[in-house]
Amino acid sequence: MNHMKEKGMRLVFLIAACVSILAVALICVFLFANGIPAIGKIGPLKFLRGETWRPSNEIFGIFPMIMGSIYVTAGAILIGVPIAILTSVFLAKYCPKQIYRPLKSATELMAGVPSIVYGFFGLVLIVPMVRDFSHFLVEVTGNKHLNSNGSSMLTASILLGIMILPTIIGVTESAIRSIPDSYYEGSLALGATHERTIFRVILPAAKSGILAGVVLGIGRAIGETMAVIMVAGNQARMPDGLLKGVRTMTANIVIEMGYATDLHREALIATGVVLFVFILIINLCLSVLNRRSNNGN
Repeated sequence: MNHMKEKGMRLVFLIAACVSILAVALICVFLFANGIPAIGKIGPLKFLRGETWRPSNEIFGIFPMIMGSIYVTAGAILIGVPIAILTSVFLAKYCPKQIYRPLKSATELMAGVPSIVYGFFGLVLIVPMVRDFSHFLVEVTGNKHLNSNGSSMLTASILLGIMILPTIIGVTESAIRSIPDSYYEGSLALGATHERTIFRVILPAAKSGILAGVVLGIGRAIGETMAVIMVAGNQARMPDGLLKGVRTMTANIVIEMGYATDLHREALIATGVVLFVFILIINLCLSVLNRRSNNGN
C-alpha cells in the first residue's frame, strides 16, 4: 500500500512539473510565433534601433521604450537594492525580538499591495514632490530644462525602488539566515567585530541568495506596468533626463493593445518578445554568476 502511495505521489509531482514546463513552452511558442514575423516585416534594425514610434504611419521603433525600461529599472535597483539589503541585515542580525514580527509582517504586507495602489501613492505623493524639487532646481540654477510636471523617470524609479523592497528583503533575509552559525562564531573568534563579520563574512557567503533576490527584484521592476503608467509620463521618445517623462516597453503594450490591429498589434507582441528575451538574459547572467561562485572563481 505504501509503495502504491509513493508511486501515486511521484506521478502527481511529475504532472505538476510537466504542467509548469508546458506553460512556459506555450508562452514561448505564442510570443515567438506572433512576434518574430512582425520583426521580420518591420526589419530587425528598424524595430530595435528605431527611435520613432508612430503606428499611424507604420513606423515602429522601440529603442526609446527599451532605453526607458533600462533606465527606470536601473534607477529602481540603485534605490531599492541597498535599502533592501540593509533592511535584511537588520532583520536577520540586529532586530530585537519585540519588533521583529511587526516589521516582518509590514514587509510581507508590502508584497501583497496591488500595483495600482502603489501607482496612486506615487501619483498623490511622489509626483508632487518631484515637481516641487524640479521647480526648486530651476530657481537655483536658472536652467528651465530641469522643469518637470513630476511624471518622470525619477518618479518611476523611486516608486519601483519601493515596490521591489519586499521581494529582495524576503529572499535576502532567508539567504543570510541560511549561513551556518559557525561562520559567524569563527569570525568573532579571530577577532573580527560584529559589523565586520556581517559585511565581510556573512554577506559574501550568502551572495548567491542575495543575487537571486536582486534578479527577482529586477524582474518585478522591468515587468511592472500599471504603477509605471501612472507616474512615468508615457512619452514615446528618447529619455531626455531624470526629470523628463519616459515610456517603458510594458507601458507601451498596455496603452496601445486595446485598439491595435494588424501590424501594429504584431509589433506590440514583438515588444513582448524583446521583454521576454531581457528576462532570459538576466536569468542567464545569474546562472553564470552562481556557477562561478560555486567554482570559486
